Amino acid sequence: MVSNEERLQILKMIEGGQITAEEGAKLLGALEEPSKGEGRREGPPRWVRVRVTDLKTGKRKVNINLPIKLIDVGTRLGAKFAAPLDLDIEEIVRSIKEGAEGKIVDVEDEEDGERVEIYIE
Repeated sequence: MVSNEERLQILKMIEGGQITAEEGAKLLGALEEPSKGEGRREGPPRWVRVRVTDLKTGKRKVNINLPIKLIDVGTRLGAKFAAPLDLDIEEIVRSIKEGAEGKIVDVEDEEDGERVEIYIE
């Protein structure tokens, strides 16, 4: 079930210029798709989750959940956060498309005081 918080997060991303209205509509549409049953997930991964945490306070600065179908949209968005960390975004996308699961990125940027984590679930 999709929460209002998830919808609001997408709308804020549109408002902030992080994604276009068209990309936002695709995200909202993908969120509305019915899930295949309750409980444990079966089949291929469905979500890309990006978390950026402030190392000093432990507070989340960024918390993005994207349907895996929209990985190309997500990579453009993620590149904005990962660029200063010298992450190879193309390699990450290739890994995702090849079936990687779990935590695939865990980087601490001591200079900016941030931790970036990317999960495939």
